[in-house]
Amino acid sequence: MDTKIGSLDSCKAATCNDVGCLPSNGAVSTIQSSAVPYNSVEATLGRHLARRLVQIGVSDVFSVPGDFNLTLLDHLIAEPGLNLVGCCNELNAGYAADGYARARGVGACVVTFTVGGLSVLNAIAGAYSENLPVICIVGGPNSNDYGTNRILHHTIGLPDFTQELRCFQTVTCYQAVVNNLEDAHELIDTAISTALKESKPVYISVSCNLPAIPHPTFSREPVPFSLSPRLSNKMGLEAAVEAAAEFLNKAVKPVMVGGPKLRVAKACDAFVQLADANGYALAVMPSAKGLVPEHHPHFIGTYWGAVSTAFCAEIVESADAYIFAGPIFNDYSSVGYSLLLKKEKSIILQPDRVVIGNGPAFGCILMKDFLIALSKRLKKNTTAYENYHRIYVSEGHPPKSEPKEPLRVNVLFEHIQKMLSGETAVIAETGDSWFNCQKLKLPPGCGYEFQMQYGSIGWSVGATLGYAQAVPDKRVIACIGDGSFQVTAQDVSTMLRCEQNTIIFLINNGGYTIEVEIHDGPYNVIKNWNYTGLVDAIHNGEGKCWTTKVRCEEELVEAIATATGEKRDCLCFVEVIVHKDDTSKELLEWGSRVSAANSRPPNPQ
Repeated sequence: MDTKIGSLDSCKAATCNDVGCLPSNGAVSTIQSSAVPYNSVEATLGRHLARRLVQIGVSDVFSVPGDFNLTLLDHLIAEPGLNLVGCCNELNAGYAADGYARARGVGACVVTFTVGGLSVLNAIAGAYSENLPVICIVGGPNSNDYGTNRILHHTIGLPDFTQELRCFQTVTCYQAVVNNLEDAHELIDTAISTALKESKPVYISVSCNLPAIPHPTFSREPVPFSLSPRLSNKMGLEAAVEAAAEFLNKAVKPVMVGGPKLRVAKACDAFVQLADANGYALAVMPSAKGLVPEHHPHFIGTYWGAVSTAFCAEIVESADAYIFAGPIFNDYSSVGYSLLLKKEKSIILQPDRVVIGNGPAFGCILMKDFLIALSKRLKKNTTAYENYHRIYVSEGHPPKSEPKEPLRVNVLFEHIQKMLSGETAVIAETGDSWFNCQKLKLPPGCGYEFQMQYGSIGWSVGATLGYAQAVPDKRVIACIGDGSFQVTAQDVSTMLRCEQNTIIFLINNGGYTIEVEIHDGPYNVIKNWNYTGLVDAIHNGEGKCWTTKVRCEEELVEAIATATGEKRDCLCFVEVIVHKDDTSKELLEWGSRVSAANSRPPNPQ
């Protein structure tokens, strides 16, 4: 039986399972079954692409206009179920599509040829690294210019203008160059369906003279996608489950650790089902925070080696067997390759592969199927969790601030913790916010996102825009460092245009703190801005916006009360001024270990 794909089954977002259904977190026009006559102005490539986006669950497209995409933008605007969100630059449009895809399961952006495409490329690379299906649409050259010796504007001045395509080939899973109406329908549908199946970005270039031309292939309403589901090899699944059950059932104190690929494997619920069945202690890798409910009775925190949450690393690394579901062991997540894990004790699950210890390995097995089947074969074993419960000591609280004492970062996050609920979501920017936000305890329903694999500073501004647009019923709380904010600050403007009520905590400590702890130098000191003044200038009296600076706990408490009270319908920008050396202890430890990994001498030749 085929499975219809609509808004992808994200681990956290409320989604629909059928193409063309109404996503629960956004209004999308219903699909009409009647044919559109060929002589209708609506039987066009532009309308087909717009309808396809609506069908898969996209109701907002992030764009920057340019002469090659203007006609296409006209058709996207004309689609009743689609809202065009104009961004200040292409990089932020891409980041917004990334954030939108995290909440809705799929996102889209539209830019112009080469100057726009190469600007958005960095954001698309980040989405690729995070396994997010983002439809990147580029308005391309006139179809008559292909195969000629003409030099076009917006290019590097050579007759060969394929440089944009070649750049996208390494950061997308499919590339469609639509310069002929005869195969446009096939190319567009193949690109979009591939993004959904692979959970990766795709690139669609549409010649600027084609969107408005009627063609017979677009004469009917597009039929919703029906994508054949991937299936596990049944014999392989049975063999893998048998081997894993034997491995785990003889262990004394096994544990489970969730990784970021739980999302792309659509296995979050299955992972929790296994935890419910076996009683193991349950942890997550840092980049999987938010994918597993932290109120689970056996949840023990974030496993991040030397910078794990309290007592978590001791339990994981002392276990005699561990299941890692969807892990990514890079230099950041392994704290400079310093994890105290042994391969022979591990079961590593990837979205379609199982490796037990040093072997055997089993392919063509879906993680979701494996976890569900394994949950029926394991003996209950709560030893590791009982050990955790025995050694656990409740975390302390920061010392009480003296009146008007300069604000400390740990005090800030103690107050942010109190703001969290099922109606909020946290966006953590690359930097010390990674570590401080990692320690937040997420209540049921609270969203959480950060970009760990790619780690592009400035990502959070666009991602906050996109996430908030995708889930308007949640209030987004973004924690952004001053250095990162300087990269992408402009699209606070777009948040105001979209009437978003995000709360941004701008942590002003005068530089790139995370890089200071890896390798300090004068290049890590930045020019201080009047950040509230900047946002006030962007506001310019249009839209709902409230800004304030806080320097002590009393001012912070008052600011939070205002932001969550009388200004709850406004975009609230709180500039938090802290000492340049005020960092989390986890960043200090992590930075020294990553620095050591970066500075390893060359191997002898």
